[in-house]
Amino acid sequence: MNILILGSGGRESAFAWKVRQSALCEQLFIAPGNGGTGAYGKNVNIDPNNFEAVKALVLKEKIELVVVGPEEPLVNGIHDFFLEDEALANIPVIGPKKEGAILEGSKDFSKQFMARHGIPTPGSQSFTNENLQEGLAYLDNHSLPIVLKADGLAAGKGVLICQSIEEAKEELQLMLGGKFGAAGSLVVIEEYLNGIELSVFVLTDGDNYVVLPEAKDYKKIGVADSGLNTGGMGSVSPVPFADAEFLKKVEERIILPTISGLKKDNIDYTGFIFFGLFKVGDDPLIIEYNCRMGDPETESVIPRIENDLVELFIAVAEKKLQYQQLKISAKNAATVMIVAGGYPGDYEKGKYITGIDNIRNSTAFHAGTVTEGGMIKTNGGRVIAITSLQDTQFEALQSATADAARIYFDGKYFREDIGFDLV
Repeated sequence: MNILILGSGGRESAFAWKVRQSALCEQLFIAPGNGGTGAYGKNVNIDPNNFEAVKALVLKEKIELVVVGPEEPLVNGIHDFFLEDEALANIPVIGPKKEGAILEGSKDFSKQFMARHGIPTPGSQSFTNENLQEGLAYLDNHSLPIVLKADGLAAGKGVLICQSIEEAKEELQLMLGGKFGAAGSLVVIEEYLNGIELSVFVLTDGDNYVVLPEAKDYKKIGVADSGLNTGGMGSVSPVPFADAEFLKKVEERIILPTISGLKKDNIDYTGFIFFGLFKVGDDPLIIEYNCRMGDPETESVIPRIENDLVELFIAVAEKKLQYQQLKISAKNAATVMIVAGGYPGDYEKGKYITGIDNIRNSTAFHAGTVTEGGMIKTNGGRVIAITSLQDTQFEALQSATADAARIYFDGKYFREDIGFDLV
């Protein structure tokens, strides 16, 4: 079958790498793709949010399955667009409709959903400009630190952790005043959790689901989790502190109530659900949903899945996921993200990349790259994810870190300590 993957990052590179391995995949298209995805299929330079352009490509290339990588097209309703178009309605889309994608598209909606279905999450309240004074008064009696979240999509930058009441009040006013644009017109004030973070993922057909390998990502730019937040500097899977007993609690207290809650609310959800969790003591609490896979977690999770990914996607489309048995590798995956100079601030583009062919025990999942004149150049903040799959976590971390060092471009940076806190 002909398959289209929408997106351009490391997550989409990992999808393309895995989908290309399927005997069911005849032709693969990636839109827009990046400097590395051309090795797995044909890149097509269109914006995933330009639904008419996506439609034209789907009809021209006789696409039979569409996999949506990033959240924005889902929140904007690409699945609905397909269902409402007679020429596209029978083409399966892996990713929820708009009514399900709102789990990520609105943090206030997701918190109300969690409360409605008894899913354990930190306490919170939401405020707009209309009740700003109530929000400021609420902060006066709030414990420290304080978490402020822009309600809508803010490209991963809409979450602030404030260390004082004064800072929180200032940031609340800035957010409601347009700091994050329309995404911050409503702000969720949330209790801060003392715990350790991890991500759990499921693939669901709306009735049934399979739990994918868990992962832990590292968001801070600096060694030992210091400095500014990023989109993710690396990840590991499995997660040593998430043992079978803990993951059973996650399934019973969070995953099952979420799937049943969607059905109770008459939301027909098909695709991935990302559960952003904290382990507090021995218990899981959820701090966010995403309506897609995470990045860079995908680059650690996908290599551990031994199933044919296209078979899983077809089972989702046909609502037959209950007949699929997920096969997970016992090996450990580690991903180290190489980023551009200046990231996560103003970063440099257009730097020639060398040494990709020198990596020995890893796979290079391109993220912010582009091919020009046969050369690979940087084209984003997060440039290449280096993933190694090995028998032990230490070997995987060692291999990924060593191979990241074998790649070069001007201004290149990566964290050399990803995952070593867990060994």
